[in-house]
Amino acid sequence: DPLTEMYGLSFYLQYLAKWPEYFMVAESPSGTLMGYIMGKSEGQHENWHGHVTAVTVGPQHRRLGLANKLMKGMEDLSDAKNCYFVDLFVRVSNSIAISFYNKLGYTVYRTVLQYYSGEQDEDAYDMRKALTLDVNKKSVIPLPSPVHMEDLDY
Repeated sequence: DPLTEMYGLSFYLQYLAKWPEYFMVAESPSGTLMGYIMGKSEGQHENWHGHVTAVTVGPQHRRLGLANKLMKGMEDLSDAKNCYFVDLFVRVSNSIAISFYNKLGYTVYRTVLQYYSGEQDEDAYDMRKALTLDVNKKSVIPLPSPVHMEDLDY
């Protein structure tokens, strides 16, 4: 999938070692990997949150609800860890993913300028979904202006 970020093996192993509970897979009955999600919890106080680093489902396994289940697992785990919200970053051009996240209750919190680098830099949306602890949904009130990478606080 060209829109799924790819990382080096050491990056995956670092996540697996530090946040094993945030690494979930969907397997077929025969053991074939159908999809995965990886993330972490980070921040402090009312910024304590779950973060979706990557989620993907193989093309032949899409439209089965697997991504919904993986996201729900991430949200439930983050809720159990008393996180205020779950966030993720998505390319502003990835309208299919943005629509999917909107259907799950995520909203655009802010635009991060030049978040993705490559042949052509691209902005990202920081999308968030408030969890049980954020009763007043303060964590998802959109910021009025875009931010730069160096302005991000975790």
